[in-house]
Amino acid sequence: MSPQQLDRYARMIDHTNLHADAAATDMQKLCAEAKQYHFKMVAINQVQSQRCAEYLADTDIDVGAAISFPLGQTTIAAKVFETEDAIKNGATEIDYVLNQTEVKNGNYDYIKSEMTQMVACCHQHNLPCKVIFENCYLTKDEIKRLALIAKAVQPDFIKTSTGFGTGGATLEDVRLMKQTVGDKVKVKAAGGIRDADTFLAMIDAGAERIGTSAGIKIIEALKQR
Repeated sequence: MSPQQLDRYARMIDHTNLHADAAATDMQKLCAEAKQYHFKMVAINQVQSQRCAEYLADTDIDVGAAISFPLGQTTIAAKVFETEDAIKNGATEIDYVLNQTEVKNGNYDYIKSEMTQMVACCHQHNLPCKVIFENCYLTKDEIKRLALIAKAVQPDFIKTSTGFGTGGATLEDVRLMKQTVGDKVKVKAAGGIRDADTFLAMIDAGAERIGTSAGIKIIEALKQR
């Protein structure tokens, strides 16, 4: 595999450490690895935004803050405030968890309002917004309905999972999400993607960004191909 192809794959990876007990040294290591492998983004808890922005200053690697993570059980106003605070502290991408309770209530007007306000908040700063569905708790019909809302609202990405639920990304869900949104919105697969074969399969299914803590292992395996 050519260096150019390897870099193209590396630039699809959101290099992830969302553990609650991650120390400053872990964040420094994460950012150093992201620089070494030229990953697209570091995916971190919102409170780490300023620290990672400092570690990644003068690079083209984004700081991706997770908002209302991992449950999504905060109000729209709280999510917007948390997003603004993350951006003020150096975040350059936002991944937020939508409100599962309102999905189960069938309150799709709420979900659309939440998504609209979060996308507007990010886009007024010219930053991408990713919406985390957490598919392991959803029916296929619910996934499709959420994707149709996203097709109308147009966040930059819809995302399969937090990696902290009962299951992660599946090829079936990635295909369903991509088929529903078409070219209007991109799909990010995350959760349980730990080897090169799964990585490539998710891309083949329609994912254009991959969230994983195994990015180094994946790229090193691809180097051998």
